[in-house]
Amino acid sequence: MKTRLITLCLILLCASGCDGGAEKDNAPVGAAQTGETRVDIDLTALNSTLVYAQVSDMLNNPLNYLGKTVKMNGPYFPLYYKALNRSYHYVIIEDAAACCQGGMEFILNSSGDYPEDGDRIEIAGVFKSYEEYGTEVYYLAVDSISLE
Repeated sequence: MKTRLITLCLILLCASGCDGGAEKDNAPVGAAQTGETRVDIDLTALNSTLVYAQVSDMLNNPLNYLGKTVKMNGPYFPLYYKALNRSYHYVIIEDAAACCQGGMEFILNSSGDYPEDGDRIEIAGVFKSYEEYGTEVYYLAVDSISLE
């Protein structure tokens, strides 16, 4: 429960405001095409104010984003919760004022290694959810991590 509280505190510190429910033909702000993979929401292309707004909207209206591919970058932050013997992995979303940073949980789909704590990373993954202790938790299912 302590981890969930920390996770929720990290997540609730984020914020956002673009229309994440936009159709693919009318892509949301920051949408991009990378190689053959369509990125529905590219947070790396937005300024810090818009990133804050977009992430807030994702967390306040998560059903609008399920199944969307999101690209983001920032420092990596691991969190180990001893009571569950479980590690959680976050990319920290930074804001311009450095007052309202938050984290987006991500889980690697592959058996690749996670980076070192504090490494700047870029990830792209599908926005999904899982249930933990009766609470719906939202995260990015990520295929790969690249160091910035």
